[in-house]
Amino acid sequence: MSTPACIGIILDGNRRWAKERGLPKLQGHHEGLRVTLKSTVRWVRDRNIPHLVVYMFSTENWNREEEEVEYLMELFRSAAKEDMQELGKEGVRIRFIGQRERFSKDLQNLMDKVECDTASNDKITLWCCLSYGGRAEIVSAAQKLATTRKKITEESLRSQFWSADMPDPDIIIRPGGEQRLSNFLLWQAAYSELFFVNPFWPDFTEEILDSILKEFDERERRHGR
Repeated sequence: MSTPACIGIILDGNRRWAKERGLPKLQGHHEGLRVTLKSTVRWVRDRNIPHLVVYMFSTENWNREEEEVEYLMELFRSAAKEDMQELGKEGVRIRFIGQRERFSKDLQNLMDKVECDTASNDKITLWCCLSYGGRAEIVSAAQKLATTRKKITEESLRSQFWSADMPDPDIIIRPGGEQRLSNFLLWQAAYSELFFVNPFWPDFTEEILDSILKEFDERERRHGR
């Protein structure tokens, strides 16, 4: 079986998962971020896939209700202090990409600490997209490149991305039944294999992952040739 170098996942369906079970909608975020994500990182790592990039909080998510945004910020704090430290002890390197400056100073410091503490790990790199948007990433890269005298090429622009060190994903998975990218890795997804699955993100399983990897192995990837 061919092994992808990078998998991207849009963590969708947390609120609908909670609503379906008669739970407070915010509880779905807790289940998705602090339970399912941690398990999935381990499943991907154990299949010798070196990179996993997850869409945790988009640039548009700041427009949600204040209560939900505040709850998510607390979840990120808890995850950074506990879950990511736990994964770090298991060989997971953690990187954050997005508009880091929009977060509170203590959260920015936590992100810096997690990245520093896990910098030497080499089992898998978990790329966490926080306040991330594909369009915003391209605009940011163009603004940086404009301050230099470099020739504008695909390579020079890509080198200015927040995700410059991350390989383009071979696979992008979206749970929850929706069939769109929602501003996730727009440039990098040019030749990604897309998989849309019906279960909500908190219901994502090892079996679903394996079925996607099997189908990926069976697809013919020509990259325009």
